[in-house]
Amino acid sequence: MYLVGAGPGDPGLMTRRSLELIADADAIYYDRLIPPGALDGARDDAELIYVGKQPGVPSVPQEEIGERLTRAARAGKSVVRLKGGDPFVFGRGGEEGEALHEAGVEFEVVPGVTAGVAATAYAGIPVTHRDDASAVAFVTGHEDPKKAETALDWAALAAFPGTLVFYMGVKRLGENAAALIAAGRDPEEPAAAVERGTWPGQRTVGATLATLAAAVEREAVKAPALIVIGDVAARREALAWLERRPLHGRTVVVTRARAQASGLAARLRGLGATVVELPAIRIESRIDTDEVRAAAATIGDYGLVCVTSPNGADLLFEALAEAGRDARALAGATVAAIGPGTARALAAHGIAADVVPQRFVAEALVEALADVEVEGKRVLVARAAEARNVLPDALKERGGEVDVVALYETVREAADAEAVEAIQAADYVTFTSSSTVKSLTEALGDRFPAAARIVSIGPVTGAAVREAGLEVAVEADRHDVEGLLAALLADAATH
Repeated sequence: MYLVGAGPGDPGLMTRRSLELIADADAIYYDRLIPPGALDGARDDAELIYVGKQPGVPSVPQEEIGERLTRAARAGKSVVRLKGGDPFVFGRGGEEGEALHEAGVEFEVVPGVTAGVAATAYAGIPVTHRDDASAVAFVTGHEDPKKAETALDWAALAAFPGTLVFYMGVKRLGENAAALIAAGRDPEEPAAAVERGTWPGQRTVGATLATLAAAVEREAVKAPALIVIGDVAARREALAWLERRPLHGRTVVVTRARAQASGLAARLRGLGATVVELPAIRIESRIDTDEVRAAAATIGDYGLVCVTSPNGADLLFEALAEAGRDARALAGATVAAIGPGTARALAAHGIAADVVPQRFVAEALVEALADVEVEGKRVLVARAAEARNVLPDALKERGGEVDVVALYETVREAADAEAVEAIQAADYVTFTSSSTVKSLTEALGDRFPAAARIVSIGPVTGAAVREAGLEVAVEADRHDVEGLLAALLADAATH
């Protein structure tokens, strides 16, 4: 049995130990404020049980949570109790650990990064500083309403020689601030509220202790939020690194297939964007067909092998492996990649592409192959089922014996209702292929976010956008993910 802290919200702040336990668990009992994607590494057969609490919404009573954990552990299961932040910092992990102890259940505690140091750091507020604060106190801003009287000593907190960090403090901010001031805390002391610390959309509102409640109400700050009181809050102006990221405050939609989306999404988040992943397509392998097996078995007979996407590169080598072959089978062939991304995918399998055009379109690959002799040679074009015929037609005209082999097909993904709602306020929608354009516009219809600026990876994708009746705001000069990101950043700097 494991009481595990999932950290404050940014998935990158989850510990290695927490991820290992999630991957191994038979059952995971999780809270509301765990990081997005925290459960992605769980086994397909693992039980995922939500036991979170939300203000104003019926929830599982704390005693029942302890009973459920006990029953699961006694059944011989590997059980993870996954909690936001740290289990022992306002996380009721102590209560759950005591319940397990009383039931005779052995457990391990896995600490997590708590919001009091993480959200403040993301806001550019050091909770301690050589010149301002040699101590920090973590305080609950919302005590158990069943208590007969407060457990907080307001006089002691007012006299505390350092930083005060209030968890769950938005609802009672006005009352708490008034209590501190009445007990002698300086009303002009710097203060700040950090909303959704380390999460997408984090924002910080600064004021003084006396004026913070009004500022929070004016800016409509909502829970979860931390309240920071102390001179260190004034250092945010110099240290607020998160807000300086070029895409901070922008919402960007990623429409790539789920398997490829995570890399682009991670890059965008690193640039400060709030990312909505709305995969428009999924990739379905076709390497079990007779044509693919035949091509893999005779790969050494081809004088030219053209690969038109990173997906195609990976699936080609998967097909070769099933045929008992590897990169050595391509030793006698000229290998052409449609662009840098495909070349990198080939390199990962030990093949340095001989021909790589800088523009990620079939026409550019045709031009790049102009000096490669193809007449009378067998040519393999490994691609998606629905690709254009520009490349194979051009090679046939030059006398090549062209085999077009479909390694995969793209299938439209059903639009997730929650994600569709989230994209309505998007600033950008990115498209990396014409198939994503077609699939997403058909799936959304008139729900496509009208105000979003569309970023296209290249001219073929851009043409599909215009064909769908939409406007391309930005088109990448370099037709890969790096080019798309560069184009988006350049546009964001001026809009």
